[in-house]
Amino acid sequence: MNPPGPDATRRPESVLAIGSVALDSVETPCGGVERVIGGSAVFFSAAASLLTGVRVVGVVGDDYPLAELGFLEARGVDLGGLVRRPGESFFWAGRYHEGFRTRETLATRLGVFASFDPVVPAAWRDSRLVFLGNIDPVLQLRVLNQVRSPGLVAADTMNFWIDGSREALLAVLARLDVLFVNDEEAMQLAAEADLGRAARWIGDRGPGMVVVKRGEDGAVLFGPGWTLDCPGHPVGRVVDPTGAGDAFAGGFLGFLARRGSWTREDLAGAVAYGAATGSYAVEAFSVDRFRGLTREGVASRAALVAEARKRAAVGG
Repeated sequence: MNPPGPDATRRPESVLAIGSVALDSVETPCGGVERVIGGSAVFFSAAASLLTGVRVVGVVGDDYPLAELGFLEARGVDLGGLVRRPGESFFWAGRYHEGFRTRETLATRLGVFASFDPVVPAAWRDSRLVFLGNIDPVLQLRVLNQVRSPGLVAADTMNFWIDGSREALLAVLARLDVLFVNDEEAMQLAAEADLGRAARWIGDRGPGMVVVKRGEDGAVLFGPGWTLDCPGHPVGRVVDPTGAGDAFAGGFLGFLARRGSWTREDLAGAVAYGAATGSYAVEAFSVDRFRGLTREGVASRAALVAEARKRAAVGG
């Protein structure tokens, strides 16, 4: 079954997104880049904006090249919640080794993000779809406390917060509809060696859906009493995996925003779109692959993913 298409009769809702807006220096077997735009909110917006509007809450320093975000604004990303402060922007440097199986962090400097106190603009506090990027769960809660009555809240997290901010993370889980994690993070969070049991444990703490991202192998969506396996889209040449998970979340939530509902059928389509946008992210450094990408291009790749899932489900 191909993913259901967007509803052309309705105007899609914007997704409220909180996350890092960063500068990255990255080395991979394919080369390297210095101080390019990155961060969870940027990768999410680059993918989601192909399908719907995005409202970004974040902070940058006075060294950030805001003009580089112009292509996102042209696609409907509202940066009205992005504040600029004196000082250095969030900076991350990393190196991927041969095969992209391991990643080495060379530098992390929080800069102005260290004192970030997110404020959701008053006009955005009625947002129905919310994405909480991979940041401190305390900040994720601050954002949620400013949104009146969201219809669907999704979040990403990582082992650093699972280890160091567990209580705050559990408080976030209680208010989520969707959690994005990878295999290792899911099992670490639940203290379970079996992925299925780990997903059920997480689901019992709040999220109705747990999306386990598996890189080139796609993703598994664990719903209440059901599971959906989705393959990845084959990529001829991986250039840089940075931000692929956030791009996956952007495609997933962008699709749901455009549909205006999140039935089981919608969720199947959302996973296919997430796999498609995640696969685009790894084909270039930074968000460069998204600059000239079209909605039609994403739809075509999502359809291929959905067809591959259908073949796998029937054993063909």
